[in-house]
Amino acid sequence: MLRFLTRRSLGAAFILLIVAAVTFFLFFAVPGDPARLACGRVCPPETLAQARHNLGLDQPIFVQFVEWVFGIFAGRDYEGLGHCPAPCLGYSFVNREPVFNTIVDRLPVTLSLTIGSAIVFLIFGIGTGIIAALKQGKPLDKIASVSSLIGASVQIYFVGTLAMYFLVFQWQVIERPRYVPITEDPIGWAYGLMLPWVVLAIIFTANYTRMTRSTMVEQLGEDYVRTARAKGLSARTVVMRFALRGTLTPIVTIFGIDLAGLIGGAIITETTFSLQGIGRLSIQSVLNSDLPMLMATVLLAATAIVVLNVIVDALYAVIDPRVRLS
Repeated sequence: MLRFLTRRSLGAAFILLIVAAVTFFLFFAVPGDPARLACGRVCPPETLAQARHNLGLDQPIFVQFVEWVFGIFAGRDYEGLGHCPAPCLGYSFVNREPVFNTIVDRLPVTLSLTIGSAIVFLIFGIGTGIIAALKQGKPLDKIASVSSLIGASVQIYFVGTLAMYFLVFQWQVIERPRYVPITEDPIGWAYGLMLPWVVLAIIFTANYTRMTRSTMVEQLGEDYVRTARAKGLSARTVVMRFALRGTLTPIVTIFGIDLAGLIGGAIITETTFSLQGIGRLSIQSVLNSDLPMLMATVLLAATAIVVLNVIVDALYAVIDPRVRLS
């Protein structure tokens, strides 16, 4: 296991380095002078030259990339802007503050949205899938299957817009989604994000219901499950201890992908519900041509995807002893 984690961690670091390099060099492929974006539209030549020097843009591109990478781990000094402590992702062109500080301010919103919705759709998705598998061919199974097909066919922006219009503005049965730090008001935190959680749960529950049902039906027909029943174990023990354990392996796979996608691709969700998270920040960075901020959000999304994939692979051996990691 240790050898596997070491190898995968080194591979993940290499992938992130490639992503960082591609993102950095695309920084210079964008039309326009980055220094002029930082200096403003009306900028005298001498001020423009000073801004380029302060941001280190007067050095060769490769040197800039090396300094940017080392700045992530050791910090970096900017003339006229001061010291950017590690992890330094550069200075924002818009607010003239370290990019990392803005990321830290916005990240709790995205994590709250992601983790809360993940808990909801895991509980309902796996629970409904287990019930449908145990009631195979019965009305409850058919209702769950039809509901899953409907849920899998809709999109976040469609369901979210309808929910906002009717529940928030038209009927006023719930307040507009907002973020309250969980450390200040746990109840207000959950209530403010309840609508986004439910909308995301409607969409993602469908996939987990279908996956859980099909895998559970397959597991219930395995020899080791039939042996457990023949030994006289209770139905609950057979399902929860034996069948469910084999069912969780593919569930963990798609959950790792979905969770990484929610963290790294929260643009639609946060825009739909007007939440100021990382996804909304990336949109604002594009509109404002704030390239250092955009580079940081891309690197964060890539890190989430890579790290969660490593964790998912490591969990295989824990969930299913038949899986051996080499």
